[in-house]
Amino acid sequence: MAEKKYFYGLGRRKSATARARLYAGKGNLTINDKPASEYLDGNKTLLAEITDPLALVGKQKDYDITVLVSGGGKAGQVDAIKLAIAKAITVDAADLRTTLKKAEFLRRDPREKERKKYGLRSARKREQYSKR
Repeated sequence: MAEKKYFYGLGRRKSATARARLYAGKGNLTINDKPASEYLDGNKTLLAEITDPLALVGKQKDYDITVLVSGGGKAGQVDAIKLAIAKAITVDAADLRTTLKKAEFLRRDPREKERKKYGLRSARKREQYSKR
């Protein structure tokens, strides 16, 4: 059995990690061995957000994409997938890197959950102050 050639990209956001593989194909998107629309429960905005890097460079129908994603919630996973796909595109076509970089698809969002501090209810929430 011959190995299929693919382009790989890794994306992270909050506590989500996504590993994307781009194969030459017709535009099928599979997330964790499920069709993307099924994995995202038919949420069209999240689905459109995933394909933004492909739409920017006009390659929606050029690749079949398989993604393995873990951790976090749906929104964090979608951002991680988006970054992974953008990185994989640059592995295939290095000339598209500047286009993707200007549109900020190659930036990892550094915001993480702030840790809870002792003596507080959450990261910053305190007990209500009582004067008397």
